[in-house]
Amino acid sequence: MSSQDLNREQKRALKRMGALNEQGNPVRTQPQARTKGRDEPKIGPVQYLREVNDEMKKVAWPKWPEVRRYSLIVLATVVVFTAYVGALDAVFGFFSGWLYKE
Repeated sequence: MSSQDLNREQKRALKRMGALNEQGNPVRTQPQARTKGRDEPKIGPVQYLREVNDEMKKVAWPKWPEVRRYSLIVLATVVVFTAYVGALDAVFGFFSGWLYKE
């Protein structure tokens, strides 16, 4: 893609980013060297599990009544949607049988 294929808005955006010079020609820059996080020391599995345990202690775990209430809500919702889909299946099955005269 050349600079002639770009509209004015794209050219202005590229100029702001420094990819085009004032004449609208592309500016070639050297790619930046990527660092792979070698500054951070590696940790062992024991330290990892210790940190996981510390983070899990910070989690606000729900109480048993709350878990029960949410579980009942999910179960009721699944039953309602299953009945709805089953009813639609029965209705469409009846009409397709009537339509094709099984």
